[in-house]
Amino acid sequence: MLFLLSPEQAHHLTLFLLKLMLRLPLVGRAFRSTYEFKHPSLERALFGLRFPNPVGLAAGFDKDGQHFEAMSSLGFGFIEVGTITPMPQAGNPRPRLFRLPQDRALINRMGFNNEGVDALVTRLKKARQNKLIIGGNIGKNKLTPNEEAAKDYLLCFKALFPYVDYFVVNVSSPNTPDLRALQEKEPLSALLQTLQSANLQQPKPKPILLKIAPDLNEHQLDDIIEIVQETNLAGIIATNTTIARDGLKTKTKELEKIGAGGLSGLPLRQRSTEVIRYLHKRTQGKIPIIGVGGINSPEDAMEKLKAGASLIQIYTGLIYEGPDLIKRINQSLIQS
Repeated sequence: MLFLLSPEQAHHLTLFLLKLMLRLPLVGRAFRSTYEFKHPSLERALFGLRFPNPVGLAAGFDKDGQHFEAMSSLGFGFIEVGTITPMPQAGNPRPRLFRLPQDRALINRMGFNNEGVDALVTRLKKARQNKLIIGGNIGKNKLTPNEEAAKDYLLCFKALFPYVDYFVVNVSSPNTPDLRALQEKEPLSALLQTLQSANLQQPKPKPILLKIAPDLNEHQLDDIIEIVQETNLAGIIATNTTIARDGLKTKTKELEKIGAGGLSGLPLRQRSTEVIRYLHKRTQGKIPIIGVGGINSPEDAMEKLKAGASLIQIYTGLIYEGPDLIKRINQSLIQS
C-alpha cells in the first residue's frame, strides 16, 4: 500500500502512523515487544560508547531529529540524525526520491533538506530522556563555498556537541554541488584538523567519524586512511550513496527519466563491502569502520562485519524489507 504513494509521502505517513501507535499504551508495548531484541552478546564497546546492538539507522532517514525516539522502538542499537546544516534549506525540487523496485534500490537527490541546526538542538534538548546513542551527521549549506565550508561544519559541531554521542562529517553526498571535492586530500585534511582542534578543547572530546563515497579509487582511499590517521579521527563510515548505475535491472530509459542522484540499496552492497575490506586490510583493523550500503538481509549484514565493519547501518533495506529486518539481523548474530 505504501508503494502506491510517492516515496516522500510514504516516508512521512509511515512515521506519522508509527508515532501514533506508540502513543497508545497497549499497542505501543506490543509493538516494542514485537521488534525489540536484546541479548548480552549483541553489545559492542566502541568509541568509548556501549552499543546495545550493532545495527544502526543511517543518516538521512531522520534528518531533523523528529523521529529518533519512535525509530528506537524498532530495535536499533543507535540512531544517526542529519545531515544537518547551519541554516535551514529546502533541498532540491521534488520529485527527488525514486524507487527502483526491480533492483531493491533508491535514487535520491534530496540536497540536504533540513530545518537547520538550531531546530535540531531544540528537539534534542526536549526529547533526550533515554540512553539511546545518537550520532550527529553534519554538512554545509548549499550556498556556502567550499573555501568557507569549515565554518559551517564547525558551527554545527559546536551547537550539537552537548546533545549527540558522536559526529559524522559528511563530505560524500553527491547531491550538493562540489561537496565531494572536499574529499580531496588538502581540503579534507584542513577541515578535519579544524574540527578535531575544536573537539580537543572540550573537557571530554567526542568521537568524530568521516563518511566516504563508494566511488573513490584505491589511491583516494589511501589518502583517506592517511588523513584519518593524521587527524586521529575515531573511524570511517563506508559508504554513502553512489553515482554509478552499473548492472541495474531498471531500464535505461527510466533511469534517464529519473536523472541525477545517489543510488542506495542492494546494488551498492558489493562495492560498499569492497571498500570496507580494503580499508580494514590496509589499516590492519586499526581504524574502526561502520559499514553501510545494500544490507537487505542478515547475510548481507554478516558480510559487512566479516569484511571488517564493527557496526552496521541500514536505510534502504528498511524500506524494502520492513522493520523486522533489524530483529532478524540481531537474531542471526547471536546464532553465528
